[in-house]
Amino acid sequence: MTEHDHQVALIRWAKLQSKAIPELGLLFAIPNGGLRNIRVAQKLKAEGVKAGIPDLMLAYPKGTHAGLFIEMKEPKKGKLSDIQKDVCERLLTAGYHVKVCYGWESARETILDYLGYLH
Repeated sequence: MTEHDHQVALIRWAKLQSKAIPELGLLFAIPNGGLRNIRVAQKLKAEGVKAGIPDLMLAYPKGTHAGLFIEMKEPKKGKLSDIQKDVCERLLTAGYHVKVCYGWESARETILDYLGYLH
């Protein structure tokens, strides 16, 4: 499975579980990556798209955290770029919970743990 496939699987799981776990309704993708033609890339950059921003956000504050950011990576292959590392550190400093998840199962466990369903 590609990183895309893992993210799609996570979103499908979240949709299926959203009645039981309503906080999942606040999980959304941040489409910063991917190949685009130059015009689309220029428009998105003008609209505020920034390199290094994590793939997903759960806009639900919990405990001392303002929300959860998830950077999806393909298991065994995915690595953070330097700009992703920097952005993740800055988000942590700003009060967000930030996790790099290698596969959709890891992201699911991260979300459940963050929301307190694994305790």
